[in-house]
Amino acid sequence: PPGKPTLYGSVTRRGLSSDGVPDIVASEGFVVGEVTKKSILISCSHENVSTKFLAPYTSFCRIHQKSITCLDISSGGGLGVSTSTDGTMKIWQAANGEIRVRASGLDVLCCLFFPSGLVVLSGGMDAQLKICSAWEMRRFLCLYEHSLWFHAGILDTAIVDRGRNVLSCSRDGTARLWDCGKSACLGIIADCGSPINGIAVGTADDSLNLGTPEKPPSEREVGTEGKILLLAREDKKLQGVGLQSRQPVFLFVGSDAFNCCTFLSSTYILAGTQDGNIYQLDVRNTNAPIQVIHRSGAPVLSLLPYRDGFIASQGDGTCFIVQQDLDYVLDLTEADCDPVYKVASWEKEIYTCCRDGLVRRYQLSDL
Repeated sequence: PPGKPTLYGSVTRRGLSSDGVPDIVASEGFVVGEVTKKSILISCSHENVSTKFLAPYTSFCRIHQKSITCLDISSGGGLGVSTSTDGTMKIWQAANGEIRVRASGLDVLCCLFFPSGLVVLSGGMDAQLKICSAWEMRRFLCLYEHSLWFHAGILDTAIVDRGRNVLSCSRDGTARLWDCGKSACLGIIADCGSPINGIAVGTADDSLNLGTPEKPPSEREVGTEGKILLLAREDKKLQGVGLQSRQPVFLFVGSDAFNCCTFLSSTYILAGTQDGNIYQLDVRNTNAPIQVIHRSGAPVLSLLPYRDGFIASQGDGTCFIVQQDLDYVLDLTEADCDPVYKVASWEKEIYTCCRDGLVRRYQLSDL
């Protein structure tokens, strides 16, 4: 806990049982609980804390040759997409990592499946927002030429409802709404004057005043009513904006640059900072956070709602799950000290991508 001395200990494997389960013993002050082939539960007797360490079910090492910057899993769980500093974006079988489609010579930073699972949205340092088929990338279509609009790379994207409209944010401090059918920008949702590192769109609580549009929205806007857009800003601010109204809803100042944000519900949101803080806020009153979670000083790089909790990844290789129905934190292991850039999930499977170039797949069916 912050402000208290760190407690150090060790665990040692003394051997294996006949069915392959390791025999684990902990040093003084720590207690070994349930042990399986893939997990170890450790408790600390000095503090009321427990952690279950989970090893990946499998690791895919042949998808990319260098650091993997982003990944996503399709809505049906069958396909994965990932981008890498090796200049490629690849679509692969989520079950075994077999590559289905690849595109090279790219400088892509972020990728995201449309809800259909048949189309991928991507953005990168080339200041272009692109859409391609998940089944054939031989004709990698550039849907939007951002060069005239953006003077810096696209850092994150989001999809509105089924995907007739999409959102992007950039280092130039703008978040924009796009019409896929017309390949046109429908407007600037926010111009912050500071890089926007991450965005998230969600349905707002009915009691929240989202503001009124200054002019009637375009007939090409679909699904923007009643939505709020979160902006994780480099200038230490987390901002909420009415998606249809373009009006500010709240502005929260954190301890450092915000890297990522997400919705837990229509009321509660999460945002992670460069100095390792995870803020949980109520959008109806953002004057003070509900709680601040701090496990290390490493940057919080990714946040993902999961069941009745969330998954977070950090720049020191930490990746953990917090759930209300578990009396322990679940640590996803093996990244060591390499940053875990992104987390994606489908049902009881979780996928992570890392600077070490591996995609790791975890199964939570037994937990």
